[in-house]
This record gives sequence, structure tokens and C-alpha cells, in this order.
Amino acid sequence: MSKKKVAILISGRGSNMSALIEAAKAPDFPAEIVGVLSNKAAAPGLEIAASHGIATASLAQSKFPSREMFEDTMTLMLESWEVDIVCLAGFMRVLGEDFVNRWEGRMINIHPSLLPAYKGLDTHARVLAAGEKEHGCTVHFVTPGLDEGDAILQARVPVLPDDTEDTLAARVLVEEHRIYPEALKQLALGKM
Repeated sequence: MSKKKVAILISGRGSNMSALIEAAKAPDFPAEIVGVLSNKAAAPGLEIAASHGIATASLAQSKFPSREMFEDTMTLMLESWEVDIVCLAGFMRVLGEDFVNRWEGRMINIHPSLLPAYKGLDTHARVLAAGEKEHGCTVHFVTPGLDEGDAILQARVPVLPDDTEDTLAARVLVEEHRIYPEALKQLALGKM
């Protein structure tokens, strides 16, 4: 079986990255993680990826005169790894339209809400403040509009009466780690 080559973009510890790395270890998983790229040199996820023998790189956007030059350099790095699919896993930068369009249909993200509800940041706090009874996460295609791409998979969790942001986030994260590898598998198999 020819496996799709995947790069993961992170900014922090990369817990979803770790879930993807673990899933890709299965012999029958249709994708392999070939590189992890961070926009923060101190991202703990880089060390985790390196401990699994995965190529790593960091690029600070502040070192580039423009976002376009930063993203062009990211593209060169991804192309050097011969990447087929890009997975965002806590990559805390809004990507430009040219970069997003370059990877159209081959770049996915995990978002901690049931999109299209609660796009953007602070989803757990916003869900609690709104008195919602249900929350969850969505794996979706990345498009130029923030959190607007078509959903691939969603998982739902109940909002409990005594939930805090932390307890709700922890339950959602368990589901993120479950559905992100499944969504990558479906994309790598061409089922999207």
C-alpha cells in the first residue's frame, strides 16, 4: 500500500499531533507522518515528533518581512518533505489565501466546537456562557474563511451542569484524539 505523506503544523504541545503519530504507526494506516513544522521554536511538540524519528522544523513569522514570504518558505519546506496532506494541530496562525488555496482539498484542521457554531477562539467558555447542552469538535477542510471549510467528521459531548472550561475541554480533547486520525485515514484513502 502506498501511504500518503503528511506534515503536521503545530504551535504548542501538539496533543492532536501525538494522536496522529500514534495512529500512523499501525501498518494498515494509509498515511505516514513525514514532518512536523512549528511557527514557535520552543513548541514542545517538536521534541515529541523528533523522539519518534520524524523530521522537524520551526519558522518564526517575525523573521520574515511579510506573511507571504513566511508562507512561501513553509511551502518550500513542505514540498521538500514531498507532502500530500497537511494537518493543522493547534497551529495558531491564520493562513493566507494563497497558501490555503495551494493545499485546497489536502489541508485539514481540528476545531473544538460543532462547526459552524463557535468559530474562532475560546469555544469552551463561549459554549458554557451560552448555556449550551452539547459541545464537541469538528475535523474540517481548511479554506480561506476561518473555520468555514466543509466538515469531515464531528463528535459530540454533553455539557454537564458542573462543567468548567477545563473539564469540558478535557472531554472534547478525548474526542478530538479519536476523530482526527479517522478523518486523516478517510482523506488518505480518497474517501473525501
